[in-house]
Amino acid sequence: MNQALEEKRSAAGNKKAEGLTNGSFTAELWDWVKSISFALLVVVIVNQFIFSQSMVDGYSMEPTLENGERLLVNRILYRFQAPQIGDVVIFKDPDPQNGRTEYLVKRVVAVAGDQVEIRAGELYVNGQPVEEKYTKTAIEDGDFGPYTVEDNHVFVLGDNRKRNASRDSRIFGEIAKSSIVGRAEWIIWPLNKFGGV
Repeated sequence: MNQALEEKRSAAGNKKAEGLTNGSFTAELWDWVKSISFALLVVVIVNQFIFSQSMVDGYSMEPTLENGERLLVNRILYRFQAPQIGDVVIFKDPDPQNGRTEYLVKRVVAVAGDQVEIRAGELYVNGQPVEEKYTKTAIEDGDFGPYTVEDNHVFVLGDNRKRNASRDSRIFGEIAKSSIVGRAEWIIWPLNKFGGV
């Protein structure tokens, strides 16, 4: 009789232990689900409002940026300050090709109130020649302007100044600040080019 009682107690103990194991597994699984969900939420918020990635598609920003490079874009900066001359910005294409909404990357060369002119292959802002260390050639597309940038707009050019190398404000006009997604901060791929823009 004692042996039968011991067997019953042992079976009850085993069932209890199994219940604890199953309960622990469920609790641990729920903890993982909560952690992963929170991490995904943080990634979505950061990607939508703070930083995102963008890939360079084309050659209009050479030599600064090359085709296929991946950029880290600061999406929150322009909520607190206006774009500055020299910023490399990502913006919605004001004249998308083939009806697609695409994004372009260009350099801000003038802001609201500035007068832009291109003469003899050189960029002038407010009548003064601009020293552009980020370019390799003179502007080969001919003269432009003078053109005065309107309020809440910026004037952008690609760093590649060879003939027909960049579709920029000379073609589609100044761009509204509201169309700017953010400023390119870092090249994050390939790793041998990792660094600030």
